[in-house]
Amino acid sequence: MSTKHSIAAGRFIKNKEQEQWHNETLWMVREKRDRMAMNVPEWERLRDLACNIKMHTISHLDKYLEQFADNAEKNGVIVHWAKDDKEHNEIVYQILEKHKAKKLVKSKSMLTEECHLNPFLIEKGIDVVESDLGERILQLMDEAPSHIVMPAIHLKRQEVGKLFEDKLHTEKDNSDPTYLTRAARAHLRNEFLTADVAMTGCNFGVAETGDVIVCTNEGNADMGTSLPKVHIVSMGMEKIVPSLKSLGVYTRLLARSATGQPSTSYTSHYRKPREGGEMHIIIVDNGRSEIVSNEEHIQTLKCIRCGACMNTCPVYRRSGGYSYTYFIPGPIGINLGMLRSPEKYFDNVSACSLCFSCNNVCPVKIDLGNQIYRWRQNLDSIGKADPMKKVMSGGLKFLFTRPSLFRVGMSVAPVINATPRFVKYNGLNDWGKGRELPQFASESFSALWKKGKVKKTNK
Repeated sequence: MSTKHSIAAGRFIKNKEQEQWHNETLWMVREKRDRMAMNVPEWERLRDLACNIKMHTISHLDKYLEQFADNAEKNGVIVHWAKDDKEHNEIVYQILEKHKAKKLVKSKSMLTEECHLNPFLIEKGIDVVESDLGERILQLMDEAPSHIVMPAIHLKRQEVGKLFEDKLHTEKDNSDPTYLTRAARAHLRNEFLTADVAMTGCNFGVAETGDVIVCTNEGNADMGTSLPKVHIVSMGMEKIVPSLKSLGVYTRLLARSATGQPSTSYTSHYRKPREGGEMHIIIVDNGRSEIVSNEEHIQTLKCIRCGACMNTCPVYRRSGGYSYTYFIPGPIGINLGMLRSPEKYFDNVSACSLCFSCNNVCPVKIDLGNQIYRWRQNLDSIGKADPMKKVMSGGLKFLFTRPSLFRVGMSVAPVINATPRFVKYNGLNDWGKGRELPQFASESFSALWKKGKVKKTNK
């Protein structure tokens, strides 16, 4: 049975050149991550700490969220609570209305993508400007991010050059990266200068101090918040860490895991509103509190959105971010999508080879591959199991639970080696699309063992 993911992946793979450089580019980032990790002797200790701190924090979210909100309010920040995406968007709009704002300049935030904030505000007549370069490129193209850290990783510079020719009136056929970056800076400078309100996401919220930490490489969040007198922070409730000391564990892991850097170029702490201004923090639930009670999948709340699982995933690297139906692709996106709506996003669970490479690189040790496997086992309970796979599984169970029949089957299996190809590979054989059957041995291991043809070794 073809899924939405497999169909979209098929379209991506048809462009062999695109598939190759997408795969190689992301693998290069994975290799940078490995080199950085191996240069930190205590790397695995840091991962253990990050895992344990996050599990402790999300297991005591009520305590730490209350502490964070109390400290933020003592710092002069206005704290809002949003139970879902609708409340989040309404709160943002109310703040903008209060200040008669017509232009909002944003730094990258996957939470606002989750809440579909941009189309909501644009419909209300607000000019929303993405200030992250990759996000701005995609906004001009009217496309969504294909990666959570490198949102425009699927685009080549020549495509960006053509886009800028059309939208920013740059030189014809000039796709030099330095030239394009300068053109983007000049374009965004006016947006920063004329914005009424700034909005940022949140990488971490420190319960001990009420600080909000935003990590960027372009400084766009700092630029955006330096001019307008109103700063809105959109923050998922799982972003809490207990203290500044524990924060240090995550800042050592985040950039190394995400892009292979020692740290992001800018790690900005926001604690108080600027003089004469306002700072708002919107703490968003949107289903997160339900995940806390889900023992099998609570670990997804540990995610620090580094994207390392995407960079290593052989399926994501070769099929692209747009092949997934949830707005976050890759291993973490598969799990988050299933937690959001299994009936809607079930097709993504097939986008996994169960190689468990994602488990091995995750800085907070989320068992991503294990969780995807669990989702697969539960597909039948929600009526989404592949009928053909159910038939195949039933047939194999019948065969494997009858030793005599199994032995007969193994003895005649070599006949398949000489079977004409059109019989083995046809429209009825979905498994054979893109796969080759192995050559069956003339004698099984059991038969060789019984004949004494297998040497025994003593260790």
